[in-house]
Amino acid sequence: MPFLSINDRQIHYIDRGEGLTLLLGHSYMFDSNMWAPQIEALSQHFRVIAPDLWGHGKSDPLPQSRHSLKDLACDHLALIDALGIDEFAIVGLSVGGMWGVELAAMVPERVRALVLMDTFVGLEPEVTFKKYDAMLNAIEAAGKVPAALVEQIAPMFFRRDPLPHLVEALAAHLSDMSESALRQSIVPLGRMIFGRGDNCPLLEELEMPALVITGEQDAPRPPLEGYLMAELLNCKQLIVPQAGHICTLEQPEWVNQALLNFLVPLK
Repeated sequence: MPFLSINDRQIHYIDRGEGLTLLLGHSYMFDSNMWAPQIEALSQHFRVIAPDLWGHGKSDPLPQSRHSLKDLACDHLALIDALGIDEFAIVGLSVGGMWGVELAAMVPERVRALVLMDTFVGLEPEVTFKKYDAMLNAIEAAGKVPAALVEQIAPMFFRRDPLPHLVEALAAHLSDMSESALRQSIVPLGRMIFGRGDNCPLLEELEMPALVITGEQDAPRPPLEGYLMAELLNCKQLIVPQAGHICTLEQPEWVNQALLNFLVPLK
């Protein structure tokens, strides 16, 4: 099980396949297993590196020195460098797309392609910022995710008629989070994500092939946000039918085919 030491912490990652490297960035509150169907399909054509974000999956807690999405991008670049990888493509969903844009802007000559999924790199709208900030404050105060918030948060990640097992698994995960994990990683990462700056101007500077993918029913990151980013990137936006925020698990075959159609010609 691969781990690497970055900033004196251990980051866990999946490493499968050969060829051009795809760096996969998962959503907040999930881990690299969110990509399981994609890793299975993409690793037949590419080398797939899927890390667990700090405080998620098997990775260590967020280092105290990390305060921004750019810091997260630096950590993922350190991972890529430690593995001796020169060129790579980025496929980022939610926060994975947010730090993915930072990383693409840092080393554009090394990034062969950029896929932004169910994400937005502009400012968090004020209404949702206030809602998420109140949730984070409540979680921090309680030292746990209160049951009422579990019921509110878990369905947000999925389509309106969600697959029950996905909602149940996320609800159980939220309920089981320890006080230390929440205080050290989840709450500070949430504040980092929802209090982010406006990185839309970075998109206009990027020239690598790009693709935006958005779940048709993504409530946290609706298709309009994806459309705005696609306009700035001068690229296509694909809408995943019958999918919410975690389209990788709700419509895995559709997502796999879309990624293969875009990425295979770039090999």
